[in-house]
Amino acid sequence: MNSIEIREVNPLQAWEILQTDSSSVLVDVRSRFEYEYVGHPETAINIPWKELPDWKQVPDFAEKVRQQLQALPGRTVAPEAMNVLLLCRSGQRSMAAAARLAECGFNRLVNIAEGFEGRLDDEGHRGTISGWRYHRLPWKQG
Repeated sequence: MNSIEIREVNPLQAWEILQTDSSSVLVDVRSRFEYEYVGHPETAINIPWKELPDWKQVPDFAEKVRQQLQALPGRTVAPEAMNVLLLCRSGQRSMAAAARLAECGFNRLVNIAEGFEGRLDDEGHRGTISGWRYHRLPWKQG
């Protein structure tokens, strides 16, 4: 068991962190399909935790994160020391992905608890009571 604490924040708190901490990066762990067709935060890097068609965990997820963060321009700290904020649809996959990164030596991890679309409302719809889009934070499709 690792001793790294994974912080949880809501989308508004995540946006504030991204605006004020230059060592922060937003990793969207949803599938490529979700990222492109449902939409994503404008500054997010897409590194899927699970991928279609079988929704199996990507075996080299942590290494892919490490490689993509290492390649970011202007970064002066190692990927493991960056403030990594993780986002999925509702906050569950991103928490699992954060736990995996903690096991692999990342030590500044933040889960965005409401995710991009938020939890289901009483009618079974997302995006009406919580989530990145609900809070009208910058996002795009495609």
